[in-house]
Amino acid sequence: MGTDSDLAAVLQSLHPSYGDTGLIGADPKLCAQALRVDGVAVSVTAGSGLSELLWSTAGASAWLEDLQFTLGQGPALEVAASCRSVLVADLSRVSADRWPVLLPEATALGVGAIFCLPLAIGSACLGTMTLQRTAAGPLPDAGLTDARLVANALISILLESGPQREAFANAADSSAFYRAAVHQASGMVSVQAGISLAQALLRLRAHAYRHGRPVVEVAEDVVARRLAFHNDENGPDIPAGEGTEGP
Repeated sequence: MGTDSDLAAVLQSLHPSYGDTGLIGADPKLCAQALRVDGVAVSVTAGSGLSELLWSTAGASAWLEDLQFTLGQGPALEVAASCRSVLVADLSRVSADRWPVLLPEATALGVGAIFCLPLAIGSACLGTMTLQRTAAGPLPDAGLTDARLVANALISILLESGPQREAFANAADSSAFYRAAVHQASGMVSVQAGISLAQALLRLRAHAYRHGRPVVEVAEDVVARRLAFHNDENGPDIPAGEGTEGP
């Protein structure tokens, strides 16, 4: 059970960090404990359906962020698009057509409740903070207030880290971020298949889901020219060098 001293420790420890912890120099496990949830994840948004996981507890929260990124659906994407919180007290009661592919995957991870808050300045959404619990049930008012305090602190961190965040937004050729390969691969698939970047990202996601792989792994294969895409949207994906070469 989290305490006020846990929350104070989290707020005091938040600062930009450019090592293995990404942009947030605090313990995500302590943050989850302070907010009385089982896990927390923070991602920064960069438009075009792309995001970067900056900070998370291990296990279900990290997997949930990757699932949303791969599938292109889920609360974090809704929050990034609307700049409004999505609070789901019981995942089993969500309509199946809202997140048709994500819901069974999240349930399999043992996620029972999701609370996603925007990290926003006005109508500009800089990122999202997603809290998850195994047990269904609403986040208490005090817990939601504490979550918003942490979210506000994270907004300050992202603003302080402006140059790094801008670098991410333009990081098609940067290896500093976990998902940078997806940016590179989207551009390559766009050229190979003669489609827009948004359509290229959809092709990558569809391939990843069809083969049960994280989209980052598929992107790495494209960047390494182990995989290329036909300019026929109905054609199969083929290894690079077997009829289709990367740009």
